Amino acid sequence: MNKTPEKNDGDPLARRIAFLEERVDQLESRIGLASPPEPVETSVRVSESARSAQAEEDLEFAVGQDWFAKVGIVVLTLGAGFTVSLPFARLPAGMPSLIGFVLAGALFALARFWRQSFELVSGYLRGGAMALLYFSVLRLFFFGPQPLLSTESLAGRGLLLLVVAFNLILGYRRQSPALVGLALLMGYVSAVAVGAPEFVLPVLLVLGAAGTAASLRHRWPSLLLLTIPAGYATYFLWSASDPILGHPFHFVTSPAFSPGVVLALVLVGAAGSLWRRQREVEDGLTNSSALLNCGLGYAVYFLHTLTGFPATFALSHLSAAIVFLGVAILFWVRERSRVGTFLYAMTGYMALSMAIVKAAPVPDVYVWLSVQSVVVVATAIWFRSRFIVVANFLIYAVIVLAYVFVAQNETGISVGFGLVALVSARILNWQKDRLELKTELMRNAYLLSAFIVFPFSLYHLVPASYVGLAWVGLALFYYLMNLVVRSPKFRWMGHATLLCTTLYLVVIGTSRFEPLYRVLSFLVLGTVLLMVSLLVTRLRKRQRSSGPKYPVPGP
Repeated sequence: MNKTPEKNDGDPLARRIAFLEERVDQLESRIGLASPPEPVETSVRVSESARSAQAEEDLEFAVGQDWFAKVGIVVLTLGAGFTVSLPFARLPAGMPSLIGFVLAGALFALARFWRQSFELVSGYLRGGAMALLYFSVLRLFFFGPQPLLSTESLAGRGLLLLVVAFNLILGYRRQSPALVGLALLMGYVSAVAVGAPEFVLPVLLVLGAAGTAASLRHRWPSLLLLTIPAGYATYFLWSASDPILGHPFHFVTSPAFSPGVVLALVLVGAAGSLWRRQREVEDGLTNSSALLNCGLGYAVYFLHTLTGFPATFALSHLSAAIVFLGVAILFWVRERSRVGTFLYAMTGYMALSMAIVKAAPVPDVYVWLSVQSVVVVATAIWFRSRFIVVANFLIYAVIVLAYVFVAQNETGISVGFGLVALVSARILNWQKDRLELKTELMRNAYLLSAFIVFPFSLYHLVPASYVGLAWVGLALFYYLMNLVVRSPKFRWMGHATLLCTTLYLVVIGTSRFEPLYRVLSFLVLGTVLLMVSLLVTRLRKRQRSSGPKYPVPGP
């Protein structure tokens, strides 16, 4: 500790300061004091600067390696494809395709050579080689002055299937969903290029099954987002006579079983979600697949059956309803799906409605549609789906409004609408715990519908002089329902009906009714109002004497 600085030729003051700093450092080390930390602001600025530099470097790396590689290979493939598609009138018919085969082989070789050192670029090159190989095969059929092969020949169709199978196997071996998806797209293009039903329909089923199998085996759910719309788009183009190939646009009418292929595609697409390994997880990809499968599948099915097979439209859509509702049941039983069950169930109900509209004449069709509404509510209870309940009520309201505006004469069908509303409200009240309904909104909506529909029906069914009496009878029916089900909502419906009756008699009855009917209506209404008042007063006194009671929930 008594160490003195060595003598040297330096400045004595500097030596003294160095000596003091050394002593201070020794003292701090003895008592455990650390060196003063670096200022926080300086540390933050350095960290932010490092992150900024790293982000800039990552962006440059992504653009320079990833995006430039993608764009470059796409441009290279397009250039080779344009080269192959040139007429080459002086060359033999198969020479352009041969050139394409050589270029595709070169790209395959380069991809294999770079598979270790440039793995990312190697994958893009392999995809470009697959596309160029397929386009070179197409060149044998199209783009030239004299095609070497015909899509109607067995050899031509076999060659198209062979190159698609080769690309599919290559994609599976490389474990690449992008390459598998590219190969499947080539298969759909082949189906459009051939256009014959004996080729298109089986190929659609095989490609759909291949895409579903790949998505399940390798956990590639995004592959369904490609195969589902591609399959339906291919079917639509075929059913419309392949207009992109220059054919006149019209829907084909044979073979008769062709719409059934669409239903088979629906089942194949649904299987990709139903048999996935993590069934308890209902993610966005699964819901998107269900939405595409239901929306596109039923849209294509509806268009083709409507235009190409009108004679069997009702039977076709009854079959579609069975398929979609069956899938909805599977979604619910296997995984308690909310979204998937809702989408498939509502599509099935829509198909059933289309079958009813086609099969039943007006106005009987409204009876069957109202019965269907009750069935939908019952199945919604089993599915525990509030979404189906809400959607069904909106459809019910549309049906009622359509009947009001379309029907020329009232035949009593609107009474059925009111009964459907009451039955639906009772079902919802009976199973409200299963549906986990937190509010009375949907039950009140059905009761309000009944409250509007019944007076409307009676107004058109009975003579004008008896409308007031009929409405009084309706109010008594509501009071009787209150006694049966112990629901105060029916009491309020009775009160409101009596008020409407009073307003009707004051406005209409005093000026239009004959004296006898006017007197009778007022006497009956006044008597009922007085009796209701006495009963309500007596009930109120009884409640006050027995203490407060909790109201019974309504329907």
